Order: sequence, then C-alpha cells, then structure tokens
Amino acid sequence: MLSVRKISSSPPVRRWLAQERPRSTRSGCLPYNARMTSPTHAEPGLIRHLGHAEYEDTFAAMRAFTAARTPETRDEVWIVEHSPVFTLGLGADRAHILANAGMDAIPVVQTDRGGEVTYHGPGQVVIYVLMDLRRNKPGGKLYARQFVTKIEQAVIDVLAAYNLAGERIAGAPGIYMADGLDKGAKIAALGLKVKANGCTYHGVSLNVAMDLAPFSMINPCGYAGLKTVDMRSQGVLASLADVQQALAGALVQQLAPASPNQPTEPERA
Repeated sequence: MLSVRKISSSPPVRRWLAQERPRSTRSGCLPYNARMTSPTHAEPGLIRHLGHAEYEDTFAAMRAFTAARTPETRDEVWIVEHSPVFTLGLGADRAHILANAGMDAIPVVQTDRGGEVTYHGPGQVVIYVLMDLRRNKPGGKLYARQFVTKIEQAVIDVLAAYNLAGERIAGAPGIYMADGLDKGAKIAALGLKVKANGCTYHGVSLNVAMDLAPFSMINPCGYAGLKTVDMRSQGVLASLADVQQALAGALVQQLAPASPNQPTEPERA
C-alpha cells in the first residue's frame, strides 16, 4: 500500500508550490514505494496528497511545476478533490454547457488540456500525473498513446477490484460501464496535456460518490445525452480516501519503468 502524507491545502496550491521547488525533498513530499519513471540517477518520484483544493489554484500550480522542471526533476502524482467546477478543453465548444437552472453557481474554467467539457466536484477522485515521457529509462521512452492506455488501464483495474467492469470505447476517451443496466455510462474522464518536450500534466477523474446532477447541465465530453454514473450508483460504497489510494497505486504500477528485457511498443501514427 502506498504511504501518502496529506498536505494541507489551506494556503493556495500555488503558494506552497512557490515555496517548494520541483526537486524538493522537504517533508511535504514523500517518495513512493513502487517506481515511476525517474531521472537517470534513479531518484524516486513523489506523491502529493493535496486534500481539497480549488481547481484554478491547482491548474496554475501544475503549469508552474511543468515550466520549472529540469531533466532531473522527479515525476509527481497529485491527488486532489475539487469544489464544483466545469472545465473546458482546448477545443471545447461552449455550446456543450447547457442553460440549466443553477448554472451560475458553478464556475467555468478554460484549460489547456485535451478534450471537451467535464465536471469536477466533491466525491470524485482526481489525480494529476506530472511526468517526463522522454526520460531515459529501461525499456525506452513512454509514448503519449501508451501513456493514455496505461492510465485507462489503471482505472479499469481499480473498478475490477470493486467488482465493477469498466471498458474503453473507441474514439471516446475515458472509461465506461461494460455491463449492467448502465452499460455505456461514463464513470471516469481523462484529459491530458503533453508538451513538445514530453512533459505531461492534467490527468484522470473517477466518480466515487458524487452529486451527479451537474453532469446533466453539460454534454459530458461533448456527447449529448451521455449518462454519467459513479461507483455508489453502481452499488459500491467505498470511501473517497480508499479509492484515491487504490487509483494512485494502480497508476504507479502501470507507469513503472519497463524492465530492460521488456520490448517497447512502437509509436503509432
């Protein structure tokens, strides 16, 4: 099990980021036991548990971290829960935000991730993955498509651990229910930014026990009428902290460096 130390988010995330350089090993950052991609001198990656943090503060912190990182900077996983917010991907059509009652109560934030519109709120696991995909490591660099596949598989594995079947749907990023009355309903969303230098930020969200009503105020990921569910609606009563821990562990396992003898999948066009 991962040992994750919670970091108080009472100061804005950007404030503590300004105080802790990306290469910091101060007490707020604990090495995790399994290995993620690490610099050439094999310094371990870090997991940060941000607790409850505002989306805009976290977004600013991710960008600042990525802009400041060097080839020696550790990769990081940030675990967070956000207040209600709609976020828009780079190519998002604002028409997918519907004019429903109560709309003014939920802020809308333009981001630089891929994808369309989605919702973040209490009861949802959000994990941001800040990695350098081009870093030298056993098995070679990790390609963007492989990166997405590994994140999706981590979600599928966590759902399976709770006896829920999740699946990918071609052309529709995220994870969907694979069977039951809600087959085809979306339970997890994925949105990433991969910079030209191979550094990534943004990440994945998994719905655990949410107020799902705000999803009816948008066309989730640009799909009109797409049903969105959470683990609770599928009969699973799990604490947010337990699912956060499980998904962080699954991501670490999926994104661990390949062994020297393990072939690396060629990049596809």
